[in-house]
Amino acid sequence: VYTKVMEFGKRFKKYRLENNMTQVEVAKLIGIDQTNISNWENDKTRPEYENLIKLSQIYDVSIDELLGVD
Repeated sequence: VYTKVMEFGKRFKKYRLENNMTQVEVAKLIGIDQTNISNWENDKTRPEYENLIKLSQIYDVSIDELLGVD
């Protein structure tokens, strides 16, 4: 079962904050601009799958956890 689409951004932000990281820090680790992180967390855009993999590695969670997949 998938979570509601609008919850993706909240989950991305939750894991970032749990890791005590700023959007700028995450963006630098991925190699993208900070505005991309902001857009993801505000449900304006979605990360490409390569960036989902990087986020899951940075936050040390599975992609399923990151996306809220049961």
